[in-house]
Amino acid sequence: MIPEPICEESSGNVFADLGLEDADELFGRGKIGIQVIRILKQRNLKQREVRHFLGIPQPEVSHLMNGDF
Repeated sequence: MIPEPICEESSGNVFADLGLEDADELFGRGKIGIQVIRILKQRNLKQREVRHFLGIPQPEVSHLMNGDF
């Protein structure tokens, strides 16, 4: 017999669901980061253009575009 999967309803904030202390900040940063990535991709900007546009170093652009914020 296959066991029933255990499921819990999410609070809407995965970081809070994981019990992280700074869950609200992490969730906010994630939402902002996703919106920034969407806008940059819509504009078809290359990473060097993003670097100039946002005024951040290229390694930070790479982290941003990979969702590491």
